Amino acid sequence: MRLAVGAAAVVALALTGCSSTAADKPSQELTYWSMWKSDEPQQKVLAGAIADFEKERGVKVDVQWQGRNNLQKLVPALNTDNVPDLVDGPYVKMYPALVATEQALGLTEAYAAQVDGKTAAEQIPGKLLKTIDIKYANGQPWMLPYQIQSDAIWFNAAKHPELKTNPPKTWDEFIALLDRLKAQGQTPLAADGDIAGYNAAFFSTLLVRNSGPGALMKLASDKTGAAWDDPAVLDAAKKVEQLVKGGYLIKGYNASKWPAQQQKWANGEAALMFMGSWLPTESATYAAAGFEYGSFPFPTTGSADSMRADFSGFAVPKKAKNAKLAQEFAAFFLRKQYQDKWGVDAKVIPVRSDAATAPEMASVKTALDKVSTYHQQNDGVAFPGYNEKTFWAKDDELFLGKISAQDFVRQMKEAQIAYWKTQK
Repeated sequence: MRLAVGAAAVVALALTGCSSTAADKPSQELTYWSMWKSDEPQQKVLAGAIADFEKERGVKVDVQWQGRNNLQKLVPALNTDNVPDLVDGPYVKMYPALVATEQALGLTEAYAAQVDGKTAAEQIPGKLLKTIDIKYANGQPWMLPYQIQSDAIWFNAAKHPELKTNPPKTWDEFIALLDRLKAQGQTPLAADGDIAGYNAAFFSTLLVRNSGPGALMKLASDKTGAAWDDPAVLDAAKKVEQLVKGGYLIKGYNASKWPAQQQKWANGEAALMFMGSWLPTESATYAAAGFEYGSFPFPTTGSADSMRADFSGFAVPKKAKNAKLAQEFAAFFLRKQYQDKWGVDAKVIPVRSDAATAPEMASVKTALDKVSTYHQQNDGVAFPGYNEKTFWAKDDELFLGKISAQDFVRQMKEAQIAYWKTQK
């Protein structure tokens, strides 16, 4: 993944601003379509880094703060000349938008660039790269990550200090906790049922808990659909059904509009919420006074206890006009000063293991550091259209109480067979 020594040195000098003065450099402009919106904490950190990069390199960065639909907007643009030099997003969105069709550039130069005395490649935790495959078959990396996403069961530690010291570890212990909360007159679990990816996280995680990392990928990859007959699959679906039929979910979750139920959770109207590591950032502005973010890992159903770990990061479209400059900025943002701000100010998990993190992230970061095995969101399943049109669509019916676990498994088997027949 590394350049020849001479080429790497050129990139390193460019990044540190030592090769020449800004006045000596030709005027260049980098176009960046960002996944962040104006005034988000992440946007503010990135905007500061962009200003520093412009000053240090003597270039212009034309950034569009497009929000989470930036990659949806990119897909049709790839067939035009209006293609940005740099985009960012999570693996699960990046793969179908750019990588499945091999329209992302290999980022050899970015990985070889010097960042705080090491190559950018050396700043990415190797143990996560074993699980999260961000390389083409030829070994070229297509993403330079700057953030790690995980998930957890979140709670207000000021209201439930017992969960900090003695959280449920198994599914039976988790259900017992939900029953206790119900008996105390509390709503156990909040969920915004209109977000299909959030809904699907329950079944996905339960299957990975039952059968280990890679189980959902194996299931979804089976073109015959026979893998859906595995008893572990039905067991995972039945556990989702148990949550629905047990009355543990907040009233109205199945007809809500995000972030209504998330707001209710943050205001104490539900005790728990299964959500990604971005929840403290998203809910901080409307959390109840004195709210203390605590979390524990999703409970086990057997011996599998992996933690979810995903990357969000930068990619460069092959049609980018300023691909070299785009790779320079991608590596530039891995500097510790920006990774520290990413952890402390944006309150998310930086990709660099030596970066600072906010107190809100302490429990998730500790859990990530403790485990030795990891799984991705949807277990890495990102086949074009599969999640949105096949898996998530059927899972919504299960999670919203419209079909039974048995019906879900049967219908998914049929839908998956049909999906693979349409794929070339």
